[in-house]
Amino acid sequence: MTIDRRTLLAASLAAVPGAAVAQSLAALPAPETIYLWPGRDGPGLMNAALAEVVENRSKDPASPDRAVSGVRQPRMDVYRPAQANGAAMLVMPGGGYTRLSSDNEGREQARWLSARGITVFVLTYRLPAEGWRDPANTPLADAQRAMRLIRANATRFGVDPARIGAMGFSAGGHLCADLATRFGRAVYAPIDTADRLSARPTIAAPIYPVVSMEEDLAHAGSRAKLIGAQATDTMVIEHSPDQQVTKDTPPLFLVHAEDDATVKVANSIALDAAARAAVVPVEMHLFEKGGHGFGWSRRTTGLPVHLWPELFAGWAKGRLLTA
Repeated sequence: MTIDRRTLLAASLAAVPGAAVAQSLAALPAPETIYLWPGRDGPGLMNAALAEVVENRSKDPASPDRAVSGVRQPRMDVYRPAQANGAAMLVMPGGGYTRLSSDNEGREQARWLSARGITVFVLTYRLPAEGWRDPANTPLADAQRAMRLIRANATRFGVDPARIGAMGFSAGGHLCADLATRFGRAVYAPIDTADRLSARPTIAAPIYPVVSMEEDLAHAGSRAKLIGAQATDTMVIEHSPDQQVTKDTPPLFLVHAEDDATVKVANSIALDAAARAAVVPVEMHLFEKGGHGFGWSRRTTGLPVHLWPELFAGWAKGRLLTA
């Protein structure tokens, strides 16, 4: 990474108007919910008893921290900005493929992005180990379907179909990278005209992502849930986005903290190296401190990593954002 960090961070701070920050912290309006599949249940359900559970892990009623599991009806919550600029982002929360951290890595990003004119689609995707016919590809099926539905409904949402990005966190970062590298892989049977559209995101931003499924690098919990303890070498390669990068992979924006004790920073480094080898545009920011699961929150206030969304916004100009 050959940038002057001090200059860039200073420029980012100067570029943040007070009104925009205040708006980004304001309460989100109620979203519109779009279910991904006819009949609402995802295809390939084998666990008829599966039921959604929402656990609020926060003791502060003004700052919820909800974890969602038991997802059988995958969906998108759509947050429209007051003044849309035509760009859209599909946001994928993390949670080790065990749960979805829907506030810290979903609604908070919707708040920040929509304040900047971006229409946000927060994805509630199915978790692979909860009883699905093709567990390792189940989250990707939801992500592909979501991208296609956004494009199919672009006019209704005021979105430019050529300006739809993807962003994901931790295991959601794996899903984001999986979508960026395997957007054209057939992982579900087409069901309507939306499935004729491309699932390729315009840009992809995996944030502190799980990337590799190799045992020495993988986040063990995510690996176990996605491909299982007895995964073959073929499965490991198939579900390691750093081994699936091609020249058609969209431009990538990566963020990781070097003191991340949950997902090794080497995951982002491996994806960065793979993108460079394939001549895919990539920008990576490694921060000394930040830990894991920081999203965009008060936990990082005062640390340089807190400014990563502004770095993303600067990078996205000309790729997703027009100004």
